[in-house]
Amino acid sequence: QLQASGGGLVQAGASLRLSCAASGSTFTNYGMGWLRQAGGKQREFVAGINWSGGSTSYADSVTGRFTISRDNAKNTVYLQMNNLRPEDTAVYYCAADHGVRTSVLRNPRDYGFWGQGTQVTVSS
Repeated sequence: QLQASGGGLVQAGASLRLSCAASGSTFTNYGMGWLRQAGGKQREFVAGINWSGGSTSYADSVTGRFTISRDNAKNTVYLQMNNLRPEDTAVYYCAADHGVRTSVLRNPRDYGFWGQGTQVTVSS
């Protein structure tokens, strides 16, 4: 089970940190990702991290502004979002990939387990 939190309404340039708490399975058996879906658009990859935290990957649109991390002792993955822009407005989902990989999956269809989503709204 994945429980995302931390969304909200902020102004452009502000920061937010999303958290996703996992339960029910061995957390280190999973790569984790943050994906988002804006109104009328397809779900898109934002950031991902492999099981150990040793590999990360970002969408071009968030590189340099967002940072994904995980705390395996707390079964939690985070997304630190800085310098938010109106185009970052979306529902953000955390998702899990059951695989002990060195790489990070970027295709939303490759993630087999999803949380409920948290709304992020950035006003201009």
